[in-house]
Amino acid sequence: MGSRGTTSPAGGGSGDAAGDAPADPPGARPEGMAAWEVLLPSLDVAPRGRGRALQSALREEVRSGRLAAGVRMPSSRALAADLGVSRGVVTDAYEQLTAEGYLTGRQGAGTWVARTSAGPAVPVASGFAEDDRGGPADLRPGLPDLSLFPRAAWSAAHRRIVARLPHSAFGYPDPRGLPELRQALAELLVRRRCVAAEPDQVMVVSGVAQAHTLLGMVLRARGHRAVAVEDPGSPELRELLAAVGLSAVPVPVDPDGLRVDALAATGVRAAIVTPCHQFPSGVAYSAPRRAELAGWARSVDGLVVEDDYDGDFRYDRAPVGALQGLAPGRVAYTGSVSKSLAPGLRLGWLVAPPDVVAEAAARKRTMDLGNPVTEQAVLAHFLTTGQYDRQLRRCQRLYRPRRDALVTALAEHLPGARVGGIAAGLHAIVTLPAVYGPQERFLARAAAAGIRLRPLSDYRAAPARDAATADAPTAPAPDEVALVVGYAHLSPEAISRAVRALGTCDGGRGAGARRGNPKAAKRFIR
Repeated sequence: MGSRGTTSPAGGGSGDAAGDAPADPPGARPEGMAAWEVLLPSLDVAPRGRGRALQSALREEVRSGRLAAGVRMPSSRALAADLGVSRGVVTDAYEQLTAEGYLTGRQGAGTWVARTSAGPAVPVASGFAEDDRGGPADLRPGLPDLSLFPRAAWSAAHRRIVARLPHSAFGYPDPRGLPELRQALAELLVRRRCVAAEPDQVMVVSGVAQAHTLLGMVLRARGHRAVAVEDPGSPELRELLAAVGLSAVPVPVDPDGLRVDALAATGVRAAIVTPCHQFPSGVAYSAPRRAELAGWARSVDGLVVEDDYDGDFRYDRAPVGALQGLAPGRVAYTGSVSKSLAPGLRLGWLVAPPDVVAEAAARKRTMDLGNPVTEQAVLAHFLTTGQYDRQLRRCQRLYRPRRDALVTALAEHLPGARVGGIAAGLHAIVTLPAVYGPQERFLARAAAAGIRLRPLSDYRAAPARDAATADAPTAPAPDEVALVVGYAHLSPEAISRAVRALGTCDGGRGAGARRGNPKAAKRFIR
């Protein structure tokens, strides 16, 4: 490839005269150092690819700052000779990078690194860590069993649907969602969740998080500046509201649900709640509390946002119907397939009064123009053919034994543990006596043993023993250890192993009660 690595005179991009070009900046490589030697490895490709490889290498040198702004480039003839390529390859590279703004120059006056070029790259922010949930000793909540996703049925339906969709279906979609999916969702939610919905009130979204984001935007545009949230509740929800300019106002939860008297005292006119299975306490709002909440919304001309995140999974009786059915004009209902199929599908729904849907759809149009058409069509197929109902029954059959395995293992390996919120959903509240504490030490021992846990305190806005939260259904006594334990993603055997290992994390202080009685678990299992 010619005389690689030799020093050539610096000059113009296609000629050799420097003309009135600027002087080299401080820190630039002197002519005795061939600045382009770093380009040699990039040219170790087939001859037809060398032009593109040279352009890419030069771009990277400029972006990284190794070729600083103002540095004079060698002439095209000299660089071609040093790299062992044709002069046209170098000329084309100079012309392309000049057009892109990395280089500058003119015929006969030389080629230079542009002073507006990027320089060293900005370090990539590390705030978006990959979700690492789901290990064999991970007892954190929020993750279903991803192996239950019906791959064969979904892919078969996908092939059939893509083959039969008309060409027009692949244009920009209605931001509210495919009409056939909205129709199917309305029928499903009326039948299974007692929602009062017409297809025009249903909107397809990218999961509940997007539904809450869109509703937050609508509320903000209507003059709201704060929204009530449950305490304990989802920390991520508070962050989401802040991102759309709304303050989250924590309101305590008692054994009947969100305290409406405390809600009224805040002065807000919107609230986000989980009435069918409060997260994370697991309580179902009582009928009087539901009626009281609906009455509050009417009295303040407000809006209640219902998050039905796992309402289909109930083990002691039929699932509790949605709050939205009591006051469809005052409740926006949200849900998704994240627990029933997979969170990675990013498919959910919003059912709301027509004016709210119209405003939310206008904002979704500016955000993403709508959800992918083929995935919507496949979900519609699942709903209308009964495959979605079969998937729900399959999950319920598998999740109940896992819940029972958790309760049994706790009774055997962590004597004295109290278990709550297990009548529904995919997690439980586990409260350990003070002998296992203090909580920080217990969590540290569990982490050292490779067991991933999340304490209930992570979900509280107010300290656990404040007057406002002392009567909460999950409020632990001083020095007790309160955990939110997820079990859906683990097999019964893995659950038992993890809890058995957890039983060794008390530093021996619970050894006197080590002989647990598995029969005690029966009173928790219904």
